Amino acid sequence: MNIKDIHSVYFIGIGGIGMSALARYFKFMGKEVAGYDRTPTPITNGLEEKGISVHFEDAVDKVPEAFKQSGTLVVYTPAVPAVHSELQFFKNNGFEIKKRSEVLGIITKDTFCFAVAGTHGKTTTSSILAHLLKECNVPFTAFLGGVSEDFNSNFVLEGTEYSVVEADEFDRSFLRLSPNVACITSMDADHLDIYGTKEELEQSFRDFTEKIKPGGKLFVKKGLPLEGITFGIEDGSDYRIEHIEVEQGTYVFDLVTPLEVLKQVRFNKPGRHNLLNGLVAFAMAVETGCPPHRLAKALESFKGVQRRFSYQIKEKDFVFIDDYAHHPTEINAVYQAIREMHPGEKITVIFQPHLFSRTRDFADDFAKSLSQFDMIILLEIYPAREEPIEGITSEWLLEKIENPHKKLISKSKLIEEIKHCKTGVLVALGAGDIGMEVPKIKKELAYAS
Repeated sequence: MNIKDIHSVYFIGIGGIGMSALARYFKFMGKEVAGYDRTPTPITNGLEEKGISVHFEDAVDKVPEAFKQSGTLVVYTPAVPAVHSELQFFKNNGFEIKKRSEVLGIITKDTFCFAVAGTHGKTTTSSILAHLLKECNVPFTAFLGGVSEDFNSNFVLEGTEYSVVEADEFDRSFLRLSPNVACITSMDADHLDIYGTKEELEQSFRDFTEKIKPGGKLFVKKGLPLEGITFGIEDGSDYRIEHIEVEQGTYVFDLVTPLEVLKQVRFNKPGRHNLLNGLVAFAMAVETGCPPHRLAKALESFKGVQRRFSYQIKEKDFVFIDDYAHHPTEINAVYQAIREMHPGEKITVIFQPHLFSRTRDFADDFAKSLSQFDMIILLEIYPAREEPIEGITSEWLLEKIENPHKKLISKSKLIEEIKHCKTGVLVALGAGDIGMEVPKIKKELAYAS
């Protein structure tokens, strides 16, 4: 596929965070862009503001006529079912059809590509890396899996020499990339509906390391069963953080590299997991030749990513946090961060499980991680791409949570429930549509105060 020969690009599932970044890229490149998604969202609204036509009904006659002509590339996400009528139309009529990951691989193959892999931390790490490159005036393009608060976008175009991408393990998508520098932040069991076993998942990460270009580099969190340049916290890694202190909600630490020690580095995102994300982003950015002291200074000004430990309300006597956490390891990381930054406060969690299969596969771990909170408000499972699995319900999960202060409520009753919730910290967690409820919660809490 030669991008220069493409006149128009049609996206099936254009509202996905990764798909919408590609849509913005092609629009910027002067292509005609349109697409379908199930429901309107702030993401699709943003695309329409850029002049991209989006419709929300699976109907071939809704596809603009210009996109039914030759020279149209069709991009789809694996979340779209094979029976989707628009996808079937393009397949039956001989159009060039590619998955998002394939297109990303084609776009980045002629750049110096930074790829961020791992079952957790990809979006934050890649967003920090993009911020660091921007601060060092490096010409790059970034395709992010979330909306960076530094750029107010999930797509950044500052040049084409370097690229920053998330190497997504879902559906083995990352095997279509060929990075120059890659990192692996974690390899916890996940997506077992795709892989079947943790061992198969780990094998896919090993396969990914084989995709790194000759002479390239791999950074790995210390303790993972992979060979590479290690990073960690106070563990003797090649790149490591030592002597951590917390000053008014900001981490202050020493950053040790293989060549020097950078003192009194500051980073504002809570959680040891975010410290690790910042550390490996720093280590990768060093590969551009940017002075380490300049990169270390830039860490302090990183604002964050929407729905990644995002403070919605931060007052002396009350805090409301929004986070994308949808795996037990991620929930534990959020809990650790809150306890470290807000010691002694009562913490209430609102959690929306994501996928029936993930809830089934990690039910005991979910129950254990949620039980740590002082109060648990559980919502119904968000199905995403899945059909229900018999016996796998939020009520079943609730029974496993060993904490008497728990309840299951419908999403429609959430605001009313929160009105009567007395807590020092409220945190909303999940990868489904709970993010759509956050502005409503924030508005209600602001009104109540």
